Order: sequence, then C-alpha cells, then structure tokens
Amino acid sequence: MPDPQMEYAGRLNARLQMLARHELSHVRLGNAKLAVVVIGLVLAWLSAGRHMFSPYWVFIPVAAFIVLAVLHERTLRARALAERAAAFYRQRIARLEDNWAGTGPTGDRFGDETHIYAGDLDLFGRGSLFELFSSARTPMGEARLAAWLSAASPVDVIQERQQMIAELRDRLDLREDLALTGEELRSRLNPDALVKWAETGPALPSALWRAIAMILALGAFAALGFGIRTANYWPLLIIVVVEAAIHRSLQQRVQSVIAAMDADAQGLDLFWKVLKRIEAESFASPRLAGFARDWKKDGWSASAAIRKLARIAYWIEAHDSFMIRLVDIPVLYTVQVAYAAQAWRRRWGSQVRSWVDAVGEFEALASLASYSFDHPRDPFPTFATDDSGPLFHGEELGHPLIPAARCVSNSVRLDGENQVLMVSGSNMSGKSTLLRTVGVNAVLALAGAPIRGKSLHLSPLIVGTRLRTSDSLQENRSSFYTEILRIRQVFDRTEAKTPVLFLFDELLEGTNSKDRRIGAESLLRALVARGAIGMVTTHDLALTEITAVLGKTVSNAHLQDFVEDGQMRFDYKLRPGVVARSNALELMRLIGLQV
Repeated sequence: MPDPQMEYAGRLNARLQMLARHELSHVRLGNAKLAVVVIGLVLAWLSAGRHMFSPYWVFIPVAAFIVLAVLHERTLRARALAERAAAFYRQRIARLEDNWAGTGPTGDRFGDETHIYAGDLDLFGRGSLFELFSSARTPMGEARLAAWLSAASPVDVIQERQQMIAELRDRLDLREDLALTGEELRSRLNPDALVKWAETGPALPSALWRAIAMILALGAFAALGFGIRTANYWPLLIIVVVEAAIHRSLQQRVQSVIAAMDADAQGLDLFWKVLKRIEAESFASPRLAGFARDWKKDGWSASAAIRKLARIAYWIEAHDSFMIRLVDIPVLYTVQVAYAAQAWRRRWGSQVRSWVDAVGEFEALASLASYSFDHPRDPFPTFATDDSGPLFHGEELGHPLIPAARCVSNSVRLDGENQVLMVSGSNMSGKSTLLRTVGVNAVLALAGAPIRGKSLHLSPLIVGTRLRTSDSLQENRSSFYTEILRIRQVFDRTEAKTPVLFLFDELLEGTNSKDRRIGAESLLRALVARGAIGMVTTHDLALTEITAVLGKTVSNAHLQDFVEDGQMRFDYKLRPGVVARSNALELMRLIGLQV
C-alpha cells in the first residue's frame, strides 16, 4: 500500500505547481486585457478624431478583449480549483499529523443523550470519531456514516462493506473530486424532506390547466403588443383578470408544491454533481457498479434528472426578485414553475429515495476508505463464523482519537470462559481510556471500518456503556440515579439474541461501599447469566473480591502507576491481577496537601 504521507505531499506539490502556472497565466492575461483596452482606445481616437481609417477596425480589439476575458475567466476558475485542491491535501496531511480536531464536521446534530454509547465513546462533537472519519459532502452521506457508527450492522453487510472500502481505498482522484465538488456552493439540502416531497402525489389540477396557463401567458404578450399598436388595452386587461383569478384559485396548491422541497438550488447542484462524478467511475464490486447502472432510466441518468430539478429550484428562487413579482400574474410565472416541478416529480419522484440512499451509502464508504488509506496499518476485524457465544479478542488495541505518538496499546480477551474483566487501578492510570479503546474499536468493527490495533476477532455484539454520568438539577436526578438508569438501559439489551458487550467505569461509585459491593456482585452475576461479556473498572479494591465469588467467569486485571523523582508516572499497560497500591494519598502530597 502507498505511503499516505508521501502520496499527499507529492500531490500537494503538483497542485501548488499548477496553482503557480495559473497565477502566471492570470497575470499575463490581465496585462494583455489592459494592453488591448489601451490599443482599442488609441484606435478609436485615431478613427473618430483623426479619421485615419475605418471605425470598423475598433471591433478587432473589442473581439480580442472578449476572447481574453473568456480565457481569463477560465484561468481564474482553474486557479481557484487548484487552490482548493492544495487546501484539501494540506488538510489530509494535517490529519496524518493529528492536527485535525476542529477542522471538519462534528456531527453534533446526530448526538443523542439517551444513546447507549454515543456520548461515552465520543462519537459526535469536536474531536470526535465522526469528525475523524467523515469526509462526506452531502447531508445524506453524513447521516449514513452517523447511522453506521450508532448501531451495529449484520456480519454479511459488514463483510461486503469491507470489500467496497478496500476497492475505494486507493481512489484518491475520486475522493479529491468529491471533496472539491461544489465546495464554493452555499448549499441547503434536507434529504428527508426532498424524498417526502418527491413521493407526494399531484397537488395541482390536470395538465390541461398547465396548457391553459401557457396559452394565457402567450395571450398576454400578444395583447400587450396589440395594445401598443392600437392603444386598445381591453384584451390585455381581460386576460390579466382571468389570470389573476386562476392565480388566486391555485395559490395554496402552488405553494404546497414549491415550498415543501426544502432544498435550495445550490444544494441540488451539489447533489447532481456528486451523482455525476460517481456515475463516471467504474467499479468491480457488484453493489458499487449497481449504483450508476440503476441510476439510468429512459435515456436519463440520475444526475441529469437532479440537474433539471436544480434548474426548477433556481426558477422558484427567482420568484422573490422584483421583476418576477412584477410579471408574476401576466405570465403566471409561479403557476407554471409549480407545474414544472409537479411534472418532474411525476416522472422521477419514485426514484429519489434510492438516489439519496445510494449517495449516502457511497459517501459513508468513501469516508471509511479515506481513513483506511490514511492508516494502512489498521486492519479490518474478522468475525466468528460459528455460534460459539460472545467473543471479543483484541490484540494491541489503541484508541484512534489519541495521537499515535502517545497511544498505548493493550490486548483484551473476553469470551465464554472469561466473560468479565475487573480492572482496578489508581486515579489517572488509564482505566476509562482503556474502556473507551475497547468500545470504540468494537463500534468501528460493527460499522465495517478498520480498527486501531494489530487484530480484532469478535462475534456480533451489542455495545452498551456507562462511562460518564452527572446529576441533573432540571430533572431532580442524582448522578447515582443517572448511573443506574444507564446500567438498566444496558441490562435490558441482554434480552436480545445478540450478546451484549458492556463497559462500566467505576461501577456504582455513587453509593456506600457496602451497597456497592452487594449491588456490583448481583449485577455482574445477572449479566454473566445472560451471556453478556464486558469490562468493569474500579479503584475500590473491595470490588475485586467479587472474582472469588463468581469464579473463573470474572477475572482481575490492573493498571499500575509509579512515583519517580517526585513525579507520578503511568505506563497505561494492562496487567493481570489486582493493583497493589493506590496513588490518592501520593497525589495529595504532590500538590502540597498535608496528609
């Protein structure tokens, strides 16, 4: 596999060279236009003032200026494209250098406080898993990626997805084109509303009324010409009165057609340009190849159809201009645009949902493929093919949101023989990060993405976490009550056929040690009985005694700390057994408290 750093650096250098050439052409063409203007003025003066030659000679510099202006405009567009391409590769290099947080879409709109793991595993928000992975250009691409991260997919779907990601991984030209497509557009596109609009039945009367509207508009122009010639404007007045009546009677229906699309013309421009770029690519994967094949019908492609809808959207937006409002009734502008929109959705409306879904899936795949290219050492996980029970075998797993230079890897094994790992350790030893590492890699595996680690072999799982909880003054709820509500939410998932992978940080920390010990033992016993696997962290060593009661299905592991030269040091490596010491008192002394 190519080195992403070298590949991006080489492409950045090529784009910068292209930018320099376009900049030079821009300067030369600008100077040439100025010279032509000067020559034209001189010729005009010599012709009109001195009568030295025919004035028709002035048209030569005029024609030359027009040609130069066209070339200059093309050069400016090419220069802007080269600038955006260079910026794209700078961003890719910055991502390789772990300088990406805050530079991409955060996916905040997909956040859900009640989700069983999204908040705990930093799926959305600044510096989130979504921001790390997403390179989608459209809302449907972002929504599909968010959906894959938020819920596990079936194994056969995951394996097909892995093959498609592998095919897309090295297609840098395709990803560059998609990234630059419509980047200058201020797009607004609500795919759900667009699909609903497209699948809505006819709102306007039959096409006969459209023909009548067109005849009346032509009649208004003819009557205006007749009035100018004869000073008789009665025919025009009669036609306008009839048109006003039609406009008024159809007003609500017209608005229902043109107002429910919830997409501006630039949003549809972006949509059709993405469709067209995908249509131009050839694929080996049957599903990828099927996208473009299924987008063609009756000699029309999906991109051409959406492009036509974009033009209708431009007509709709033009309704707000002063000139259109002035002639709206005489030409029945709004009525005719609404009929054009209705005719469009009658022909293509039933296919819009499949186009939206396909673009969303493709962009989500391209996002995962881009990450896979950037991290060639991150493998795809493998899945158990037999029904041998819950399984999670991760070797040297790391957290993808932690820069590679600071990331510490650990191996974790959970299965039917060792269902629960009780991880003890002192404050700041990395217990919470370990749980997030396991959870994030499980989420990536179940989404079809590469994992951060040497290998991961697992069975289908439902991930459930309780890592962050806080009290709520508005809901009059303590942090402990919030914690047990989340634990109950995870526990309820064990009723499904798919086993649960649970991750609980500082289990039941909000209650006294006696109740905590009894509650933790009972909870883990019930989870083990229901076939769940998982990890629990604690700095309360009393909880580690549960392993003696529950037997081999629960084992102890720990994270250690060291004090060297008056400094606390952590290696974040997972070791078997119970932690031998606590650092709470040492930390208090290090900051100057008298203990």
